[in-house]
Amino acid sequence: MLIRARARARAPEAAPATPVPAREDDRTFVMVVDDSITVRRVTERLLERNGMRVITAKDGVDAVALLQDHTPDIMLLDIEMPRMDGYEVASHVRSDPRPRHIPIVMITSRVGDKHRSRAIDIGVDHYLRKPYQEAELLAAIGSLVGDDGGQAAQHGNEAGPAGGPGDTDEDQHERPDG
Repeated sequence: MLIRARARARAPEAAPATPVPAREDDRTFVMVVDDSITVRRVTERLLERNGMRVITAKDGVDAVALLQDHTPDIMLLDIEMPRMDGYEVASHVRSDPRPRHIPIVMITSRVGDKHRSRAIDIGVDHYLRKPYQEAELLAAIGSLVGDDGGQAAQHGNEAGPAGGPGDTDEDQHERPDG
């Protein structure tokens, strides 16, 4: 009995099966899609410190699956990811009537005009370079969701240096299958 009780005590609690309805939680709901676990975690912490709810996906396939059950107010999307890249995710979102309205901010180390033009042609709303500036990201979110979701930084809630996570060789990347 004691062993089972200890095992139950150590077992992680299951997350609620249904997402919190928007009327019960009016915080800006952001989906962060990036294959770098470091970028996901740093961005998630920044957004949560600024009063937002966050859901993360490690690549485009995970993002599309999450969109079946969740409708974020905005998506932050990397370009280069395994299985399904950011262009494919953005194209999917823009072609599906249900999530079509979701603003997309592409955050990438790809800063050439060719990459930016392709993203804009697909329907990406804003394009940021990695490493992003926290204030710039928060301002982009605030302007695209039409509330003060990006204004928290102006109220003294911005933490850390002005720079955000980058996309360096030292960054930890997950494998497509894990």
